[in-house]
Amino acid sequence: MSNSAPGARSTSPLHSVSVAGAVVREDGRLLAIRRADNGTWELPGGVLETDETPQAGVVREVLEETGVRVEVQQLTGVYKNMARGIVALVFRCRPVGGDARISDEASAVGWLTPAEVRERMAEVYAVRLLDAVGGGGPWVRAHDGRRFVS
Repeated sequence: MSNSAPGARSTSPLHSVSVAGAVVREDGRLLAIRRADNGTWELPGGVLETDETPQAGVVREVLEETGVRVEVQQLTGVYKNMARGIVALVFRCRPVGGDARISDEASAVGWLTPAEVRERMAEVYAVRLLDAVGGGGPWVRAHDGRRFVS
């Protein structure tokens, strides 16, 4: 709620809300994509639409980016990129169908081991997958795009 007059421009910062799927196969491998725009390995996900629930957004984003259909199990973490004002909700999911394939947003799709996740992903993205399989949580973490901040 704003205390400003009608029509006045808000001075409150705007945040973007994203969702991501920590998709875990029965053998413990984790679904990851290499982003087509910058070549980094990350979880499949993206900006939440204003008219969808977070769970529906995760299902949509994972399917669009990887071809894998998922069932959302639980929220495992909330991660904020302080430099960009992006809040990401990460949900542990299990695959229920589809076949992994590349897309306009993913130049590669892979089922990685936790060790491969640590090798390929920047720490601030790897931790999202590792938190999802490590138990505990949901975790709440903040970072500057490269390192965690307190």
